Amino acid sequence: MRLILTQPKLAYDFNGDNVGVVERMLVPFEGRCDADDVVVLPEHFDLRESRAEYERTIAGLSRRLGCHVVGGSHHEQRDGQRVNSGIVTNPAGETIASYEKLRPYASERGYVQQGEAFGEVRIGGHPVLILICADFWFSDVFYRTRELPDLVLVPALSVTRKPTPLYSQTLWGHLAVSRAYEFGAYVGVSDWAHLESSTLPPPSGVGGFADPTTAEPLALYRPIQGVVQVYDLDWQALTAFREDRMSRGFFWKRPAEESW
Repeated sequence: MRLILTQPKLAYDFNGDNVGVVERMLVPFEGRCDADDVVVLPEHFDLRESRAEYERTIAGLSRRLGCHVVGGSHHEQRDGQRVNSGIVTNPAGETIASYEKLRPYASERGYVQQGEAFGEVRIGGHPVLILICADFWFSDVFYRTRELPDLVLVPALSVTRKPTPLYSQTLWGHLAVSRAYEFGAYVGVSDWAHLESSTLPPPSGVGGFADPTTAEPLALYRPIQGVVQVYDLDWQALTAFREDRMSRGFFWKRPAEESW
């Protein structure tokens, strides 16, 4: 299984072409993916009003790529309100899971309501947990899982009030490594590329991959280079990591019949 993380150069412009940017970015992968590969798109990359168009876009990408797509998120109109939610589609373009942002952040709280659908799905036989951006910062959400995730995926739209993106990039990297090490899981973050903005807090381009199995300190978190990056997932190495931690009493694995 490969993890394909994205960090496109997008614009917070309702008349822009963010969807086209994402689709063109993934053209080189069409027909070259395995069914169990996973592409992760950023939070709220699709600014269009239509939920149907968003879902058709994600399904179409899955079919063209021949793999699973975690479709970032979209502001869905629902009963006169908005929910920040996304879908996961399989290589046939079928929706196999949905997820919602549980804890909207900062000014977002003024125009989307708190979500309820928890993002758990199995891909290639492995439990995957999907958390939209700020939800990743709350450790208690991990204790709502039905089973310990092997892979944690974070569609993000980071924002920063700092003059450069370095502070946020460093902070997100540390958090991803901490989560990966604590829960014995791979972590992948897709984000908007850093964008200078005079009117809105700009995104910081914090995307990358946390690998708890490596013995190389500088490889614990590998930022996305460019707009797309591929990471190989070594499940045997992850199992060995967990077993080693458990053998030393430094990792707790919940029995199947218990809940956290």
